[in-house]
Amino acid sequence: MTEVDGSAESTGGGEAVGPPVPSEAARTLYLAILGAGGRLASQEADPADQESVAELLDLGLLTAEPDQSGYTAVNPRSVGGRLSEELRSAGTRLLVQAQEMPALLEDLTKAYDLTPRKVDRSGEVRHLHSAEEIRLLLDRLNEEAREEILSAQPGGPMPPHLAEEAIGRSAAFLARGGGVRALYEPAARSDGPTTAYVLAATELGVRFRVLGESFKRMIIFDRATVLIPSSPDYASAALVEDPAVVAFLVGMFERDWQRAEPVQWSAATPDTGGLPVHAQVGRLLSQGLTQRMIATRLGLSERTVAGHISRLRELYDAETLFQLGWLMRSAAGEGRQA
Repeated sequence: MTEVDGSAESTGGGEAVGPPVPSEAARTLYLAILGAGGRLASQEADPADQESVAELLDLGLLTAEPDQSGYTAVNPRSVGGRLSEELRSAGTRLLVQAQEMPALLEDLTKAYDLTPRKVDRSGEVRHLHSAEEIRLLLDRLNEEAREEILSAQPGGPMPPHLAEEAIGRSAAFLARGGGVRALYEPAARSDGPTTAYVLAATELGVRFRVLGESFKRMIIFDRATVLIPSSPDYASAALVEDPAVVAFLVGMFERDWQRAEPVQWSAATPDTGGLPVHAQVGRLLSQGLTQRMIATRLGLSERTVAGHISRLRELYDAETLFQLGWLMRSAAGEGRQA
């Protein structure tokens, strides 16, 4: 039947053909034939019903008698079973074709990947000035990336709708065999949606680290293209493809990655109030916590905590850890009195 057998061929670029069902006129005629005893004599057929008769014959709901004297109604149950089997067979063929399609285009895909891109390497930077333009570019860069995506995300928590988009992009990229690494600040661990995103992405294979120092926001694609913000409010962005600049930014990311710590993210992470890391360390130190206890509480290494404590000792001109805690408690008390 053309409706079933031709369905696979007719869906190359257009909409899928629906299941073969009789039109309203054909249904009305079929019911009238049943009302007349299940037979329609040729001489009794209304010329206006010719199209409906042809449709019922095509569907198999009517069969022409051998002597061409009339038509006999066929049990729809048997017709439905046959059509259902034909549809299942057509569906199986479509599934097989879908699985074979990447292999059929493999030679073209390889040629595309090996073709040098005609990119202006003069140092010109492309600027994007709207959220929609940035989103469309991110979609394209994620589609074209093949090996690695590096993401540095300082600042506040990730909006829930952006987290959902990031999960989808990461899943598709990892399925193609790529790798993803991302940097966050410790304060992000206290945000529920961001934590949920990190936990879900970790299950997919994304690697996360936390850096308790200032670092720059950027997303690097295959160490060849970098997207960076071009305004303090992140409302605009710049696309950098100059090899020298890209290499410099990749080096910055790798330096920050080595200094960052792989920590355990948990939905039960205590709320730190969004304070900078050194302020969190100082607050806990003034409360009498040891260096190890602070590291455990903030999910950092003792080495990182020791670095923050060293800077606090210089700030307060304290010679010992005890003296530092005492000076910080005094400063906190004076601040409350003021």
